[in-house]
Amino acid sequence: MIEPFRIDVPQADLDDLADRLARTRWPNEVADAGSDYGFPLARLKELAEYWRTGYDWRKHEAALNELPHFRTEIDGQNIHFVHVRSAKPDALALVLTHGWPGSFLEFLDVIEPLSQDFHLVVPSIPGFGFSGPTHERGWGVTRIARAWAELMRRLGYERYGAQGGDFGSGISLSLGAVAPEHVVGVHVNYLPTRPDPDADVVLSDVDEARLEKVRRLMANRPPFQALQALTPQTIGYALTDSPVGQLAWIAERFAEWTDPRSPIGDDRMLTDISLYWLTATAASSARLHHDAPRGFAPCPVPVGVAVLPHDITQSVRPLTELRYDVRHWSEFERGGHFAAMEVPDLLARDVRDFFRTVA
Repeated sequence: MIEPFRIDVPQADLDDLADRLARTRWPNEVADAGSDYGFPLARLKELAEYWRTGYDWRKHEAALNELPHFRTEIDGQNIHFVHVRSAKPDALALVLTHGWPGSFLEFLDVIEPLSQDFHLVVPSIPGFGFSGPTHERGWGVTRIARAWAELMRRLGYERYGAQGGDFGSGISLSLGAVAPEHVVGVHVNYLPTRPDPDADVVLSDVDEARLEKVRRLMANRPPFQALQALTPQTIGYALTDSPVGQLAWIAERFAEWTDPRSPIGDDRMLTDISLYWLTATAASSARLHHDAPRGFAPCPVPVGVAVLPHDITQSVRPLTELRYDVRHWSEFERGGHFAAMEVPDLLARDVRDFFRTVA
């Protein structure tokens, strides 16, 4: 059964958040630390104070409730999603999937332009936000993709596309693999390319530089990723108990993964972080790093790739084409890991261009 859903956070939860922020026990910081030791203390204090005294959750909650939200249960798990129908009855349906540390909020600025040509389904990943928490093992990308296929069946869509970044890329590609008879194509804005010494392809200097960046990342696994992949429950205790801990954990990712030319406003970032805090899903969302296999699955349907210059990595086309049926490739001039929030105009146009070739 699919039921309408309305966001209505209890006032007691907001009061508790403000009280915890006011009682933060701050660590010291060495002089001139910058970001050498982690997220800077002065910037975190600034964000925490604004979160406590200036940020208005109720205003953003009211704006979010202007969208049509729904919930359903699939495979024993609550699934929250936004469903926006296009004015065109015969429009193609499109599933938009976020990643970590994002949420369905990533797509707020592309809903209006994309809904001109697509029926949009924007789910929250199990364990994240209003789809969380999860209560059992095994909610990896393939299981999530199967849940999306079931969701689209319940909504009556026989043909649809998929789009995503971060974990949303892997889920979208897996959706193409588990439901190839229904998925017409998959567009991704994040697709890591691993070095392949046995590949018989010619690589440019730019390609080689991109692979070297991947080699460095593989040799020096980011601390957040290691902790969430190995001990998500352990880090979950700290993030679920301390709003400043949750704030620092996610704000650092926004600071490092966003193109300085396309910054994300503090209100949008704090709304995203508030979703993690208010739904107590730090641990359950972190479990996706544990349960998801490293690397993305093969996908038998046409694929479109958007490469952003300030993303964690940039895809290498000759190697990508060995694994996927690449029909569309774009190199953006700006933007980082959170494409739908940073460069919504560019992303919406690219998604539209890709699906015109495969729908």
